[in-house]
Amino acid sequence: MKAGIHPVYKTTKVTCACGETFEVQSNKDELHIEVCSKCHPFYSGKQNRSKHAGQVDKFNKKYGFDKKD
Repeated sequence: MKAGIHPVYKTTKVTCACGETFEVQSNKDELHIEVCSKCHPFYSGKQNRSKHAGQVDKFNKKYGFDKKD
């Protein structure tokens, strides 16, 4: 690797919109993010599955599929 062309790698404070803060290694001084692992629906287990279930029922009704098949 060439000397003098790489950015400085340092500890960076990351702040999420939910208020969670943690530290990572990066070349930036500070990062602001919208979603972290604490508030993301997939990781927190608070997914809204009712919207998807309604779409499946609508599809089955539209094409005449019976749920007992």
